[in-house]
Amino acid sequence: MNLPAVLAIYRFEMARFWRTALQSIVAPVIATSLYFVVFGAAIGSRVQTVDGIAYGAFIVPGLIMLSLLTQSVSNAAFGIYFPRFAGTIYELLSAPISPFEVVLGYVGAAATKSIFIGLVILATAAMFVPLHIEHPVWMVAFLLLTALTFSLFGFVIGLWADGFEKLQLVPLLVVTPLTFLGGSFYSIEMLPPFWHGVSLLNPVVYLVSGFRWAFFGKGDVSVGISVGVTFLFLALCLGLVTWIFRTGYRLKS
Repeated sequence: MNLPAVLAIYRFEMARFWRTALQSIVAPVIATSLYFVVFGAAIGSRVQTVDGIAYGAFIVPGLIMLSLLTQSVSNAAFGIYFPRFAGTIYELLSAPISPFEVVLGYVGAAATKSIFIGLVILATAAMFVPLHIEHPVWMVAFLLLTALTFSLFGFVIGLWADGFEKLQLVPLLVVTPLTFLGGSFYSIEMLPPFWHGVSLLNPVVYLVSGFRWAFFGKGDVSVGISVGVTFLFLALCLGLVTWIFRTGYRLKS
């Protein structure tokens, strides 16, 4: 493995992250605080507990997952799209570095950024509500697996997009709505039977449920199914990335 090349890509992407620290770190903290003010105060005063969990604590995994998904997709998509936009992608393709090492550098940096932001949000949430994580190892595992999976998904979007409009299309119109409708701020068990069944078609439900189980030992679906769905989506993203590099789709034109 060409480790120096992987580290060069990783360090370049992380340097860009720290240059925009105000936008990358402070903004999610402010947004998290606003969610607690709005959801915790307005809804929490009416819905005291969900499945025996205080509502303020119940929404913490959903808040972290919301930021984790959107940040993973956006960071990875922009990271690979900008070299294509600037034309420097050809220098990368002609360098003595394999597609796997390119993906490792960009996706590794995007996943690191989103995990860092997720931990910052967790620390911010702990200032508002008391938190006790029942399965810390599983919490870290879900955090890593979700960040890696959606960073790969964002990498695919960055290769597919041929303009800044498309670059923001999927995160804004697909990922964020699916996260809000995926049980981030409520339990899908509270829904009528029809909408409960519809919600099970939303893949984000399984991510949020598994992550919430790691916190409280309770989830809307089995933790085994949550892990299985996540690995399935990870395999799909790996297959898409492999196909793109094999065919040169959006890379050589």
